[in-house]
Amino acid sequence: MTHAKRPTEVLFEFVPRGAYVKVCAVDAKSGTEVSIVGDARATQAELQRTALRKLEFVLSKSKKR
Repeated sequence: MTHAKRPTEVLFEFVPRGAYVKVCAVDAKSGTEVSIVGDARATQAELQRTALRKLEFVLSKSKKR
């Protein structure tokens, strides 16, 4: 299994929603955006890592088409 290259620049947005946080990750080059919802008690690094993994997954799927 080959892994997609990581995006070179990713923009993150954190939007608190009570007990949860919505995190958006945008690949600056392609404009591809994904979002996740995580526990507000999680660290910013954990939430960013999860959003980045999802963004990498979506980017890898779009390159196969």
